[in-house]
Amino acid sequence: MSTTPAPAPTQPAGHPERPLRIATVQTQAVAGDISANAEQAAALIREAAGAGARLVLFTEKFLSGYEPELIRADPLKYTVQNGDPRLAPIAEACRETGTVAVVGAAVQDGADLRISALVLGSDGGFVTRYDKQYLFKSERDLYRPGTAGCTLELDGWRLGLGICYDSGFPEHARAAALDGCHAYLVGALFSRGHGHHESRTWFPARALDNTLYTVLANHIGRTGPWHTCGGSAVWGPDGRLIAEASEDRREVVVVDLDPAVLRTTRENETLLADLALAAGQPAAPRTHVTLA
Repeated sequence: MSTTPAPAPTQPAGHPERPLRIATVQTQAVAGDISANAEQAAALIREAAGAGARLVLFTEKFLSGYEPELIRADPLKYTVQNGDPRLAPIAEACRETGTVAVVGAAVQDGADLRISALVLGSDGGFVTRYDKQYLFKSERDLYRPGTAGCTLELDGWRLGLGICYDSGFPEHARAAALDGCHAYLVGALFSRGHGHHESRTWFPARALDNTLYTVLANHIGRTGPWHTCGGSAVWGPDGRLIAEASEDRREVVVVDLDPAVLRTTRENETLLADLALAAGQPAAPRTHVTLA
């Protein structure tokens, strides 16, 4: 991974040629049971792949559930690593179906803990890891923030990754857009009440500000101290809602990201093309990964 930032473009670099079918999924995470949640993830991947999805997005820390006290008490038990045998069901489902999975987990990174999104490729292999850059106030005493963004390339689409609170900061999605991303994929935990309001404000705003698709995977039920609000959803590059799951049911939401819609929106809404970056403003480093 290069830590030398490339000059940020002032407009997106090209458009994909074909639609990309993706799935955002929600189900009740089993508290602290990584093996059980990996089995659930594998079943959801197969279900989404059966509907033609090439990529499946899961929620923040899905593999353990959002369980800060469990993780604090026994990090080795409730975090995962590249090569963790408990990830085998997910790898097998990806390999069997030719699907990419982006799965939320707590990760032990040397002496530090991270909130991460693990990317498993269509061959079942570990591809990369994105670490949450903007930590919520209750997370800062346990986790350390990530230091780089992450862009995936799949079938001509550039996909920027985020995790929950990242999406509340316009700069985070903007960095993805300036890196040429066509969509912004976020696994999250939004709770009932204010969290629902936040997600319904942030995601359409990030979409329209950057004329890209935004995709949310949110928890359902209770996880850790939170009573979550579901509503996993996809917004178009004009900020309009395309598809949305229920508040509390297990669901797989499958949507086609359409290059014609992306192109037309960017022709009509010229926000990125008109953006003038301040002279000398540094761009944060990003990890770039091309997926098969």
